[in-house]
Amino acid sequence: MRIAFGADERPAVVDHIQAWLQERGHDLTWYGPAAGDTQPWPQVARQVAEDVAAGRADQGVLCCWTGTGVSMAANKVAGVRAALCADAETARGARLWNGANVLCLSLRTTTPALASEILKTWFETQYQPNPTDDACLAQIEELDAQRQES
Repeated sequence: MRIAFGADERPAVVDHIQAWLQERGHDLTWYGPAAGDTQPWPQVARQVAEDVAAGRADQGVLCCWTGTGVSMAANKVAGVRAALCADAETARGARLWNGANVLCLSLRTTTPALASEILKTWFETQYQPNPTDDACLAQIEELDAQRQES
């Protein structure tokens, strides 16, 4: 799977996530700094989100200190459904019911072990089409279309 992965800084958990994804054969595109540097979180989020929205990546993974900044920025890109997930069950729900396509994680609270649990669940769970959730996602698509028109 093609994964766009980005973070605004490069603590050990970022390297863990990158290794986890590569060990499972994912083709990664990295957006973010080299070790010891930083990059603005809106820039990183935009790059990942645009790759997902354009189909250059199948999924995205984003990290910043709280995870909220990258989540907010990524969700400004039409076609992106970024979800801030603090645990595996939230990741499962985001994929299963919301068809989320960008996983956002907090660098402050996500340990390597927790990241592995969340990533495993995220990539094992697929959206299951159904009338209720399909209707909700159609409403999100309407919001995207309205944003593009304005």
